[in-house]
Amino acid sequence: MKNKKRKQERQARLERDDFENRIREEQTKHRHIDRTKVLLGSGGDVASDSEDEFDEAYQGQFGEVLEKEALFKPEKSKQHKEPEHTGINRKEKTLVLTSRGVVARFRHLMQDLLCLLPNAKKDAKIDSKNDKRAVVECAELRGCNNAIFFESRKRQDSYAWFAKTPEGPSIKFHVENIHTMAELKLTGNHLKFSRPSLHFDPKFDDEMHTRVIKEILVHCFATPWKHHAMKPFYDHQMSFYWEDGRVWFRNYQIVHPEGKEVRANFSSIENGVSSGGLSLTEVGPRFCLHPIKIFQGAFTGKVLYEDELFVNPNVRRADAKKKDSDVYARKVAKKQKRKAHVAMNQLKRREDDLDGFFRDDDAF
Repeated sequence: MKNKKRKQERQARLERDDFENRIREEQTKHRHIDRTKVLLGSGGDVASDSEDEFDEAYQGQFGEVLEKEALFKPEKSKQHKEPEHTGINRKEKTLVLTSRGVVARFRHLMQDLLCLLPNAKKDAKIDSKNDKRAVVECAELRGCNNAIFFESRKRQDSYAWFAKTPEGPSIKFHVENIHTMAELKLTGNHLKFSRPSLHFDPKFDDEMHTRVIKEILVHCFATPWKHHAMKPFYDHQMSFYWEDGRVWFRNYQIVHPEGKEVRANFSSIENGVSSGGLSLTEVGPRFCLHPIKIFQGAFTGKVLYEDELFVNPNVRRADAKKKDSDVYARKVAKKQKRKAHVAMNQLKRREDDLDGFFRDDDAF
């Protein structure tokens, strides 16, 4: 597909050069002939040698050719003028890959993100036992300066690394509440690889570590300006909310009223105010990112931030097992206590006058 596009561009460039050469030859030819006519006049007498008269005669006769030449040159569109300070490099690319042994739900989430990011590149799986620097090497080989690495442990714990390669910083998240597009089956829908509008909760600007998280998410999810694979318009919005020490991700479609296209005012949409009848319909996926640590380098380096309230899932499962084992131990202790109580409190048989009257072997 790219080769076909390049051939078309090359053919158009050759046709344009050929047209310009023919115009230039035509101008040179007629300039020489008409200059002689203007200077000599119709009767052969020498006319005024003023250059102004020649220019007026030349413009009058070849004005149409000059207009065609001017129309052929494309004007720069003001609508798609590149912003001066976008903060995102034009060649910004994101590498997306997973570790071995990843569960199906996590793999489907990665596929959903690849459909949302036109500047993303997929790579082969990497063994989680290896050094994380292997992800940096893969990013350098693929020409990517961002990396999203999904790591799965014990086929039930999901972690995600967001990093700027090769210098850093990088963030390790624990991924919770994963719901893919196929699982949700929401009514929203937008074009694949269309340019997203990123919306961040104002709470991201309150603390230093949340600012770092916001900057990393912008570099990983934002689409570079005039990327070759993107569609040059906005029809969906990626929203990031900060609540309970976690990042909550939602993806919405921008719905136009009654199929009409209107100019979107994203600031009013983000504030919940209707802009020309625009509304948001959720598309998916949904997931929650719990930040664990922020490293100075890419997957390594000095720890800049660590969440002290984070509890490892292994510790949670161990506590649950310990709690269940305590329940069983209490049941066993209760049974033993009951047996001891019965043995210590047996009723003594009362003596009767007729005890010696009957023999044990008598049968009735």
